[in-house]
Amino acid sequence: MSVTMTDDLDGSKAAETVEFALDGAVYEIDLSKRNAAALRKALASYLAAGRRLPRTVKSRPIRAVADQTARERAEHRAYLSKVRTWAAANEMGVSDRGRIPQAVFDAYEAADS
Repeated sequence: MSVTMTDDLDGSKAAETVEFALDGAVYEIDLSKRNAAALRKALASYLAAGRRLPRTVKSRPIRAVADQTARERAEHRAYLSKVRTWAAANEMGVSDRGRIPQAVFDAYEAADS
């Protein structure tokens, strides 16, 4: 089983999930490399002029489990298990529980493509 992310703008294959915040709301969007680069380019002058704030636990959006179907939750758990197994086989030091670092996901996706 594999999980394929789709670009939320144009329906193409997504390469990454980009998180950003505006007016106190935190957003997350799945984008292709091209669209992620376009978003970063569009925001570059604002980011350069702005002040980066420390990230707090409160700033992370809580994803409602009720918004996901049982199938989506099962697919996500299977994907995480697959990433953990791959990371352990490649001695990446990921624990059996808890958050998986983005660098591990990136390495897994690069190796899987």
